[in-house]
Amino acid sequence: MARGSSAGAVVAGLTAAALAVVGFFAYQANAAQDRVKSESPGSSDSSPGKSERKKQKVTLPAFSGTGERVVYDLGRNRVWLMGPNQKVKRTFRVHPSTVDPKPGTYKVESRAPHVTGSDGVPVENVVRFATSQGTTIGFSSALDGSLPEPEQQRKTGGIRERAADGEAMWLFATIGTKVVVVR
Repeated sequence: MARGSSAGAVVAGLTAAALAVVGFFAYQANAAQDRVKSESPGSSDSSPGKSERKKQKVTLPAFSGTGERVVYDLGRNRVWLMGPNQKVKRTFRVHPSTVDPKPGTYKVESRAPHVTGSDGVPVENVVRFATSQGTTIGFSSALDGSLPEPEQQRKTGGIRERAADGEAMWLFATIGTKVVVVR
């Protein structure tokens, strides 16, 4: 009888674990669907009817270069993906890392589809472009969709984006793409 009850406990445990995994994936799928519905293709924080004053706040910073490039404004925590002829392909807000790159012009040095970030969070669509204070700096989006505020006592280089913005960055910023950092 003890053998049957331990086998039953194992089956019950496996069933509970399977249900937990299915529930987790269902939650992720629902959250991803909600993110897609709430984000427009050109800007992750624009919506119809925003005031003209709000639109002016997202203008491209002066002296941010020309040509195809990524522009990262440290003061506004905003990124622009710039196509040819000064055309904005996409603009969006980001969550900064604890270590900022110095203002200047960089090039995308490396990329990775999936890694663990310097804060221990699994991330995707990693686009690295600088090193500062011994910390590698790049754009990425957390697999769980989180946009955490960085812990100031920890040196991190991950500039976090929403999933859709991370995908846009990944498709745009290939190795050698210019990245202009302004303050």
